[in-house]
Amino acid sequence: MKKYISLFLLSSILVITSCDERFEELNTDPNRPGGSVFDPNLLLPTATFQHGDLITGYSGPILFQSMWIQALASTSTGGANYYSNADKYVASPSTPNYIEGNWNVGFSLSSRLNQMQILAQQRGLNNLNAVGQIMKVSALSVVADTYGDIPYSEALQAQQGISQPKYDSQADVYNKMLSDLEAALNSLSASGDQLRNDVMYRGDITKWRKFGYSLMLKLGLRLTKVNASGAQSWVQKAVAGGVFTSADDDALVPSDEANGYSNSSANALNVPDDIYEVRWSKLMIDYLKNTNDPRLRIVAEVPPAGLAANRNGLVVGNNDPAVQIGLPNGFDLRGGSFDISNHPNFPGATGSGGDVAIIGAYSRPTAIYRRRNAPVFLLTYAEVQLLLADAAVRGFVPGSAADFYRQGVLGAFTSMAKFGGETVSASAATAYINANPLNVSSANASLKMINEQIWATTSLFANFLEAWNNWKRTGFPELTPVNFPGNFSSGQIPRRQPYPAGESSTNGESLRAAVTRMGGDNWITRTWWDGGN
Repeated sequence: MKKYISLFLLSSILVITSCDERFEELNTDPNRPGGSVFDPNLLLPTATFQHGDLITGYSGPILFQSMWIQALASTSTGGANYYSNADKYVASPSTPNYIEGNWNVGFSLSSRLNQMQILAQQRGLNNLNAVGQIMKVSALSVVADTYGDIPYSEALQAQQGISQPKYDSQADVYNKMLSDLEAALNSLSASGDQLRNDVMYRGDITKWRKFGYSLMLKLGLRLTKVNASGAQSWVQKAVAGGVFTSADDDALVPSDEANGYSNSSANALNVPDDIYEVRWSKLMIDYLKNTNDPRLRIVAEVPPAGLAANRNGLVVGNNDPAVQIGLPNGFDLRGGSFDISNHPNFPGATGSGGDVAIIGAYSRPTAIYRRRNAPVFLLTYAEVQLLLADAAVRGFVPGSAADFYRQGVLGAFTSMAKFGGETVSASAATAYINANPLNVSSANASLKMINEQIWATTSLFANFLEAWNNWKRTGFPELTPVNFPGNFSSGQIPRRQPYPAGESSTNGESLRAAVTRMGGDNWITRTWWDGGN
């Protein structure tokens, strides 16, 4: 965005500062800026943008989690059709490459943040060091949630001679991440060094503190299945520290298309094949229609008839809620028993002659999801309020779960406008929540409704990784797996990604120990906090 510091102008500086293997050299070469000269604040914008990349686009979420949790759907089927990874759990030729995307981006980002912290410590920039730690915990939690056991205690220490770090158990990773996060938050000071080039919060230490404690809330609740008392302790620390209090606190990573820093999911959804292949799922559209959710007209459209219009993201479709129809997961266009045309509710192909869109008049994401300058929704007030509602039902925190739920839904409607599209009016938001209050007839009924809303809200914010992780934690929404022929997960919804193939040759001993400890390295191996039931 124009109002943010240009990330592109920083790239020429970062070219000589971001390579891990030359970091020590940069601190000794008199022809290069050392720690006493180079301002580590210059590393923060690129690291922030990279964190957005970690949870979007082809690094994994669009190609895996978006359809595993049945927010999106596709008729893609193996071969060169890469969305088969997500919709049907069927490998495409590039699946091994997609598997390692999250791992590579996560550790690359963490390495950059680590370098920033080292330089910040040399300069006595305690706030920048703390922000680096908060971001690093956030990034590595994504990697751990995706794969399970990961290097943590010995990670990022190649300069200290550790080139094959041990994999820590996910339990140990979480314990250390949470304690590291707490220490970082305790070191933040409003009277300390000023953050410069902060594209997310513009140097506002109060907002960084809220983000850190909101992250603590989310990670603490991850422990619900395996350590309820520990989960409660961390949740209470987070609330005492101060979590998000309004949508103004949303952690959004800005994009800057003009200078080459586009939203990665938007990049993907601008590809003609992706525009055609990716539709909202039946589950999502039905969920929004059943409650007259005012977000439906903002997020979904039926494209005009014909193949050309279906492949053109510049063509505006019909966003009337009454005509929206979601694509069922698990179907193809190959003429057999799984062909979508055999589905009893198939709306029919559109167009005629050589301009037929055989996929049918299913709802696709609107242009806001193809907007390359759209922000990446890292963590929002809406999600935090809904997590507090979950925590209140479990007795972890005082307060009314119904009130938290109400504020979460209203916050979700408010933040939808940050995509740059239509807004939900205050009257429509109030009418919706009055018509759909939290079901408090039982704890299970409340948890079901809360976590279905988290699924919908995070998915509509295009944070499919978070929707998947929260589904693993709670079991909501209740999903029916796809069992397509040749799938790689035994007809079950994947619960992790296998480790990158390259790890077996570069860090084989540590990898084998982790696989043994976890009980396997496949798509359905349960990770530690996901193994409680």
